[in-house]
Amino acid sequence: MAQREPDAQEKQDAHGNARPSAPSDILPPSPPGPAGSRPDADEDDQERTSPPRKRPRTQAIPRVALSLPTPSTQPSATSPSLSTNDCAPSLAISRFPIQPLNQFRGASASIKRPQEVTHFSYDDDHQYKEDESSVNYYCPPQMGADLKEGFSTFRHYEDKTDPHLDSLLRAVASKERITGLQEQADFVTWRGMMTKIMTAPFDMFAEFAMFATFRDGTIYIEEDFPARAAQRAQEASRPPPKWQDPNMPNHRMMTYWGYKFETLALIPTPPSETPREVIDARPKAPVSNYAQHCSIVRTSFGPHVLLLGGEVDGLSAPKPPFLNDPIPWIELKTAEALPSNPSNRDILKFERKLLKFWAQSFLLGVPKIIIGWRSKQGILTGVQELETNKIPGMVRRGTHCWDGNTCINFATAFLGWLRSVVTEEGKVYRLSLEKKAGIVEVRETKEAAEGIVSKDFDEWRKELKGRCGDEKQQGGVADGKAKD
Repeated sequence: MAQREPDAQEKQDAHGNARPSAPSDILPPSPPGPAGSRPDADEDDQERTSPPRKRPRTQAIPRVALSLPTPSTQPSATSPSLSTNDCAPSLAISRFPIQPLNQFRGASASIKRPQEVTHFSYDDDHQYKEDESSVNYYCPPQMGADLKEGFSTFRHYEDKTDPHLDSLLRAVASKERITGLQEQADFVTWRGMMTKIMTAPFDMFAEFAMFATFRDGTIYIEEDFPARAAQRAQEASRPPPKWQDPNMPNHRMMTYWGYKFETLALIPTPPSETPREVIDARPKAPVSNYAQHCSIVRTSFGPHVLLLGGEVDGLSAPKPPFLNDPIPWIELKTAEALPSNPSNRDILKFERKLLKFWAQSFLLGVPKIIIGWRSKQGILTGVQELETNKIPGMVRRGTHCWDGNTCINFATAFLGWLRSVVTEEGKVYRLSLEKKAGIVEVRETKEAAEGIVSKDFDEWRKELKGRCGDEKQQGGVADGKAKD
């Protein structure tokens, strides 16, 4: 396929080139009726199990331009610190405080536009495929569709065993076998891990647990799967709060609504090539999340180069012919429709959800987010398209409940600090942020000594390094003969 690189060093900030607009930019053109979002295991449960705030903050913290923090090993109130754990004094704990946020404000650190390195698919049985067989295309859904329909036959895939980074690394190794070149990066991880890090400064419920290991100049980060599985089990057994309306749909149903919307809005071939009967049959099509398509991109935050892998929902148009051109991916979300005269609280609730919407798409270079507005009963009432790079500007002119540049600067500073902490070859470290703690802790651990980097990938990298060494040696001999 032909290649063209318009600007490999192309840079952007959180706001892009957004035109001035009013907070109403985020509202549906014809608001059908009351604010929510496609449920998320982390976000929606927390909202549903916590009583609403009486006085939500709608004003921004005064912006003060300060320089980013530098990595430090000295304990202080505002800088990363190194201390010892009282329960395990032999293991050092490094801490990175999130507050005060003013230290991360100002113009964003330089970043590179994400460019796809490779990709892979999962088929209808969730089996790895090195192709684009699970790519879908956006086609506007039918209004009035019932998002509850088909719930009883939903095929819901959820990992029962730790997937680690296996599929991501498998795809990277395959690309390297073709090119003969190693994909260099400072960090390799799933998009979900970076989303949690990036949104932590403004997520009131932010918490995460991850494992990291340092191999041959690269830090590999994955989710703490056992901790996440335990959390899911706890959430599933937790009774609904007493203040919650008993007529409200449960979490499983609200999660299904998001997948149902994807089925209503996607088709396996471009609309111009798809028979009308296939398009019209979508409301009755079975719903499953087994098949997925994942894009792996190279991007950077300041000096830190990242390889990120994540699921993409579909395309708004076929991929461009030049490999380095932006890909017209789309991200699909559902949200409860805002009332015709939304209150500050309604707008604040929705704009908080936009933080995660934006970060997920921003990290993979997804240019467009399509929101399916629904009623409280799960009826699709409207669709709205948002440009990813304009969302921070909308929020800035609205409630200013979060700031995109601050998220970028925080992530950049955190990654730089992490590189100064996770330095010992082969050791495993645990990264954790407790809810409302405001401090990310990193400590060495024995919990996940194996598996973050697969044995197959380890062996491949050794083989690749051997090949490169042989080629250099042969080149040196040839050069020597030429000089003689």
